[in-house]
Amino acid sequence: MSLPIISADARLAEPRGVKGCIFGKSGIGKTTLLWTLDAQSTLFMDLEAGDLAIEGWQGDTIRPRTWTECRDFAVFIGGPNPALRDDPSYSAAHYEAVCAKFGDPAALERYDTIFVDSITVAGRLCFGWCKGQPEATSEKTGKPDIRGAYGLHGREMIGWLTHLQHTRAKSVWLVGILDERLDDFNRRYFVPQIDGSKTGLELPGIVDEVITMAELADEGGAPYRAFVCQTLNPWGYPAKDRSGRLDQLEEPHLGRLMEKIRQPAPPASERLTFARPAAAPAQSDT
Repeated sequence: MSLPIISADARLAEPRGVKGCIFGKSGIGKTTLLWTLDAQSTLFMDLEAGDLAIEGWQGDTIRPRTWTECRDFAVFIGGPNPALRDDPSYSAAHYEAVCAKFGDPAALERYDTIFVDSITVAGRLCFGWCKGQPEATSEKTGKPDIRGAYGLHGREMIGWLTHLQHTRAKSVWLVGILDERLDDFNRRYFVPQIDGSKTGLELPGIVDEVITMAELADEGGAPYRAFVCQTLNPWGYPAKDRSGRLDQLEEPHLGRLMEKIRQPAPPASERLTFARPAAAPAQSDT
């Protein structure tokens, strides 16, 4: 067996999707981003049952109602994880059981993009499931152990998101609500609305893109919506661009955003913008 090295040409020729999350306040129009995607190649995972905003959209939809169904759809979409034994979720045994229930996974080949609305609701379904597991009950007292439930919730959510991230050939976009809070010094900051802290803290390291869909104002004070795409932004919104192709602000059109991400990569010297320190003044010997 030869060393399994993937050449640069082979790697660049591989089909690969974009994995990202889009956060914004309620009512900003996150679900309506489906209108900017090709309906024939997009699968809508509707966890909120809030599809009134896209009434008339011609794409296909799935509606998981439980955390178990969320995991089943994730392994059906992403395939099995070969590193796992046969007992846990996302293993080969789990994948085979799901295929026996849902049918031939080749039915998913027509979809290039999975749009999940929303990660906020997925977190609630996950936490509700976790509270009913043995790990969420104290062995000494038999009473509910909230710390055990949160610990299990964090592992379950990270496992689910990581499995979707490794679905290399498809783009996966997760939308969620963005909460505005104040710290002890009355300073404003923003956090994703997800049960528990582990998922919100680790999510930016899992996905390729973190986008905030925000309402901004132009020089005349007129409001407009925009995608905030870069970590260093004056509003303090959560954002990250692993591709290096996005500007600080982009139009709120998910289809054109993905087209821009798939453009040829800019030179490495242009992918980071930073200010070099000024040269120190020469010191006189006198």
